[in-house]
Amino acid sequence: MSGSAPLRAAKLHNGSRIRQAGWAVALVACVAGLAGLTVGVNSVKSEVRLVERQIIALEREKTLLETEFQVRANQQQLANWNEVEFGYRAPDAQQYLESERQLAGLGAPRAVGAPAPIRVARAPVNPANGDVGDDRPAPQMVSPLTGKPVTAQPKDSRQSFAERFAAPVASSALEAAQ
Repeated sequence: MSGSAPLRAAKLHNGSRIRQAGWAVALVACVAGLAGLTVGVNSVKSEVRLVERQIIALEREKTLLETEFQVRANQQQLANWNEVEFGYRAPDAQQYLESERQLAGLGAPRAVGAPAPIRVARAPVNPANGDVGDDRPAPQMVSPLTGKPVTAQPKDSRQSFAERFAAPVASSALEAAQ
């Protein structure tokens, strides 16, 4: 029996080594599985990122197409308004002129009751002597209601410009009442 104890200890030791090798194989299998799983997860993540980028690109394209559709719809509405409301149309070949004389020939005298054209005042300029206008004094300010001159310099410093401007109106109203 005493010889059987070392034999039993050797069997236990051999079983322990087999168990250790089993654990090592299990550990290697787990690490290999973890590596495979990590690679699979990363490939799925990259596919998700690619799909997200495609979604963003498609959303941008959709926004661009919506904007273009709205612009074209507005162009159609403007064309309808131009045709119905304003009577505008695209220029024809007959509408182009060859010279200013042809343009002047298209002119017509003003119609009866048409407002007078707006004219711009010009002062004579003589650059030879540095004159940029005439030497006449500026005309006095005149009340549009009475036609009487209004002084620019205050007679009374306490009187405002509005009061001075209204003074000829008030005096003419008093004269009309008498």
